[in-house]
Amino acid sequence: MREIKNVCVYCGSSPGNDPRYAEAARALGSALAAAGVGLVYGGASVGLMGILAEAALAAGGRAIGVIPSFLDKREVTCTTLTELILVDDMHARKRVMFERADAFVALPGGIGTLEELAEQLSWIQLGRHAKPLVIADIDGFWRPLLSLFAHMRNAAFIRPDYEVRYLVAESVEDILPMIFAAARRAPAAGDAAIIERL
Repeated sequence: MREIKNVCVYCGSSPGNDPRYAEAARALGSALAAAGVGLVYGGASVGLMGILAEAALAAGGRAIGVIPSFLDKREVTCTTLTELILVDDMHARKRVMFERADAFVALPGGIGTLEELAEQLSWIQLGRHAKPLVIADIDGFWRPLLSLFAHMRNAAFIRPDYEVRYLVAESVEDILPMIFAAARRAPAAGDAAIIERL
């Protein structure tokens, strides 16, 4: 069984145009704090990222932000975090977020969120780690991507022997129970060591 101490959440530096996205980020931040699980995220104070971290901290939780210095002006680094880790570039950001997390959640977001999600899906598919990953399909946001995955399977680009393992939650209330259930089934492997070989 894998212990879930921290969950990495990928999400937008914009709030999006649907208030349900912000509501989901706020609810997830509060839920992580209530469960005693730390938040690992991109370190920004704006958009869904800021809402998420603010909610976790307001509820007495821990929030670890990881941000490259060049994004400080664009994403506006949050200065009230439990821990802020400044890195040189996006590769370092993603690596530190991976190393500090025991599971991953993708809330709505843009290209950066999609890229982070796709990288974790690829590593899971290739057997590089077994950390749980939840796609939070808030108001059907990720439905087109899930349809694309089905299309890839139908076109034999995602083969049965290289299946992509992920969980899909349609409500924030389902996210942590899904992660905890997956953690009970997963081996407690040294994934940080495994990623060294990538």
